[in-house]
This record gives sequence, structure tokens and C-alpha cells, in this order.
Amino acid sequence: MQPITKTIIYPAQFITWQLIVVMLCIAACNNTENNKVTDTVIAETPQQADVKQAELIEKLVSYAAAHEGKVNDSIRLKQLVLLQKLYSQNNYQPIWNKEENWEAIADSLYNIVRLSRLYGLFPADYHSHSLLRIRNTVITDSLQRKNAALWARADVLFTDALFGIAHDLKLGRLAKDSVTLRSDSLLNDDYFFTICREAITNKNIRPVLEALEPQHEGYHRLKSAIPAFLDSATFKKFTYVFYPNKDSLALLKQVEKRLSEAGFNIISNDTTSLKEAISKYQKQKGIKVTGKVGEQTTRSLNNTDWEKFKRIALTLDRYKQLPDSMPGQYIWVNIPSYYMQLRQADTVVFESRVVVGKPNTRTPLLTGSITNMVTYPQWTIPTSIITKEILPGVKRNPNYLAKKGYMLLTNEGELVDPATVNWLKYTKGIPYRVVQGSGDDNALGILKFNFNNKYSVYLHDTNQRYLFKNASRALSHGCVRVQEWSKLAQFIIATDSMKALLTDSTRYTKTDSLQAWLTRKEKHIIPVRNRLPVYIRYYSCEGKDGKVKFYEDIYGEDRILTERYFANKQIN
Repeated sequence: MQPITKTIIYPAQFITWQLIVVMLCIAACNNTENNKVTDTVIAETPQQADVKQAELIEKLVSYAAAHEGKVNDSIRLKQLVLLQKLYSQNNYQPIWNKEENWEAIADSLYNIVRLSRLYGLFPADYHSHSLLRIRNTVITDSLQRKNAALWARADVLFTDALFGIAHDLKLGRLAKDSVTLRSDSLLNDDYFFTICREAITNKNIRPVLEALEPQHEGYHRLKSAIPAFLDSATFKKFTYVFYPNKDSLALLKQVEKRLSEAGFNIISNDTTSLKEAISKYQKQKGIKVTGKVGEQTTRSLNNTDWEKFKRIALTLDRYKQLPDSMPGQYIWVNIPSYYMQLRQADTVVFESRVVVGKPNTRTPLLTGSITNMVTYPQWTIPTSIITKEILPGVKRNPNYLAKKGYMLLTNEGELVDPATVNWLKYTKGIPYRVVQGSGDDNALGILKFNFNNKYSVYLHDTNQRYLFKNASRALSHGCVRVQEWSKLAQFIIATDSMKALLTDSTRYTKTDSLQAWLTRKEKHIIPVRNRLPVYIRYYSCEGKDGKVKFYEDIYGEDRILTERYFANKQIN
């Protein structure tokens, strides 16, 4: 049996090892701290301040690069790559000040930062607080005016702000997607570097930045309405009420806090007191008085000026996702407004009320072109509607299809008797097509406008024309019902005929022919040769008569996106 050996660590050895580790850690920490730019470096002369600034700017940029952009606990540079490139090419010389005086371009950029809400931006994103503090300090404190470290920090913050504003004015803050992808949305850092460097060199900040904004008329109408909105806005931070909420107690706590912030006197944890406050609030806002928290009440509670401003910012960013150059003629459907417009350049030829998808059967965002029109169309019902509505209906009542006027067909087009089908074995779909025959009772009405898309969505007339009088018109299965379908059809035919006059006058449909087919209730497919682009979008506010007009966030899209991109933005 081998003896058990023991390794003995003598105290002296143990202490030496510990000390070595501690000393290494202290040395590493000291190296990091040594790279930090100190808060105070007093220069004896204004000329010496510029020399010291160059050293301090290089040190500050290097420190930020090693610390994920952080200058200190409260400041983080967001455009570090561009910033490093610009200063290295400029030998780290200060850009925005000279000999303890601000350059004119610094004043210009500072005013843009300070008033950046007028562009739908958030001043705090561009170091507004830090820049204001530094500017006030050097103006009021003669000793701090000689502090090269203060001037160096301001210089770096100005440069970071310039690159940040340029990016946000051009591309916005929303993620790219397949629907709204601009041809230039993949602009790289080189583009913004060149633009901003030229602005600095030519001392021309504001015109260069404003030239980056979208040229769409709707963007500028909304932007022009921001001053009037800001003049009457009260930017007080209120508790946001999340609804629906599985935790009913948490929901009531949020409502209690929100109403208390609005000046309602509520006894804490008193259900009766809270119900009375809810009822009083509902009465004030013209909401049906129930004393209960519902979707409409929650929407009203959350509709603060701060939330409205975030919706303005979001809408301006949505314009930045559109192509810079829109087609000469196009159809514009704005889901939240329940309106379709036929646009020619920036002129609205005519507009029409529309009915769009319900929240549970949403109209998707789409870009396409009308390829043909169909008179007295049949409606082949999509699988999603079959699963959600038709299957449950036919299981409850075997005569469901007959009552709705639907036909059951095989994929080959043969008629199937619904009574011969064992409906109970189907849950997600069926091996048949469900078709509603053409006629005045057809859900598509008497004319349909087709354009290719993966959702099987199109524009069409409707057999429920009375719905257009409703203020809220999110009532369809996803397609867009157009009140002025006849005007749209006539415009398309007239445009096709004008083009045909230049080529072959026999290859287009005349308005008289369309009217005759509709009168005789005949099905015809009318090709559209001069294809008309269609844009279906979700813009919940617009500028109208110098004011911001807000629409209902019917699908909750604004709430989702503002939480994702603007949740941590500062009010001031």
C-alpha cells in the first residue's frame, strides 16, 4: 500500500501568490484609469487650449473605443467608427471650437440638437443635456473656459451628434423589412462620413442635414404640423397601462396609479374608490361609463402627448422607408385612416373610404401593381378563413354553406355535396375549395382589382356598402373594400386607353364595354396594361390643415414599435 502524500503550502508561499494576483489587478485597473480623460486640464492661453485638446480628443476617442463607446457612466458615443475616422484624418484637431470660442457651425448644430423634436427626433439622443451643461459652464465660469478637457469633450459630442442626426434623418430608426425596403437603405458608413465631412468643411450644417430628409409631401405636411402640436403639448411622464393583461391585479394597480397621476383622488387598494374614478374618467372622455377597464378606456389613458409625439416620430420614420421617388401614379391605402387615395405625383386625384381587415384578420402591408380587373367575380375563400370560420360553422350546422351561398368544389372543379363530408375529422384545413358564386350578393361585390401578393389580398367592391358610413371600418377578412370602386375602374381604363392611342387602339377595354358587362352581370377579366402601383401602409397620423391628425392604432402596431424603439427615450 502506497503512503498518502500531502502537498504542504507554506504561509509565506501563499501570501506571495496572493500579493502577485492583487498587484496585477491593481496594475490593470490603473492602466484603464490612466487612459481616462481627466475632467480638468487648464490651458494657460487659448492657443495652448487647442494643442491640449488634440491630445485629449485622441485619448478620449481611444478610451471610448476600449469601453464600448462609453466616455463615462452617463455618456456613450454611438457613432464611434465614423468619429474615429474623422478625427484621425484631422490629426485629432478640434472641429467645433477654436481658441476657447465656439465656431459658427457649432451654434448651428447645437440649435438643431436643441430643437430636434421639430424633426421628429429626441434631443437626448444627441447629447443635448451634456452639450447644454458644457456651453453654460464655459460661458458663466471664467476658469472653466480655460478647461481644455471640457472643450475636448464637447467637440467629440458634437461630432457624434452630427453623425447620429444625419443617419436618423436619412434612414430613421426602424428596422428594414421586405415591404418597405428602399433602394438606398443599405447605405454604409462611407456615405454618412462623406456627407458630414463636406458639411463641416463647407461650414454648411443645416442645409446638408435637411437635404437628407424624405421629399414626400406627406412627410413635410406632418413635419410642418409639429410646431403647433408642441406648442400645446404637456410632456409629463405618465404610467403606461398594458392591456390586455393576464395579471388583473397588476392591471388595476397600473390604472390606479395612472388615474392618480391625472389628479383623481383614489383610496389605495379600495375597489369601490377605483371604480368611481374610472367611471368619472370615462364620463369626462365621452367613453361608455362602465367603471371597468376595457380597451377603449386603456387606449384613452395611454393617449398622452408624450405617446402622441412618439407616434409622430414613428410615422416620420415610416416615410423614410419609402423610395425617394414614387411612381407618377399610384394607389395609396392607409389602413388606420380607412381611406384610399389615387395619387398623381403629389396631387390627390380622388379619395375613397375603405373597409380594411379586422384586428384578428389584418390587412397586410403590401406593395404591388394592379394586373387586371374582374367583373362579377367569384370568391375563392382563403384557407385561413376556412379554418377560422367555415369549419366551425359547418360543424355546428350542416346547412351552413348553403345559407352563405357557398359552393364546395374539388380541386378539379367538381361540385361536392357538403352532407357527404365527414367534417369532424378536419381541424386545420380541408381538401376542397369553398367558392362563392358571382352575383350581387357576392362578398366581393361586382368588381375586383387583382394584384399579385402572397396573401391573396385585393381591392374590391362589396355587397355590404352600408358599412362605409361607419367611423371605424376595420371589418373585413383582410381585403380592402373600396367605396369609389367605379371611379377607380374608370381611371384605370382611361389611362390604358390614352396609352393605347399611342400604340394599338384595339387592345384596350372601353368604359362603355365595362358598363355593359356590369349591366348584363357578365364575368370578364380586363387586363390592365398600364399597371397601377398599390401601396398599403400603416400611418397612424398625418399633417392636415397645419395640425397633426391622429388615427386609431387599430392593430396595435404603434404600441409595439414605440415600445421596441422608443421605450427608453427621455421626455426632456
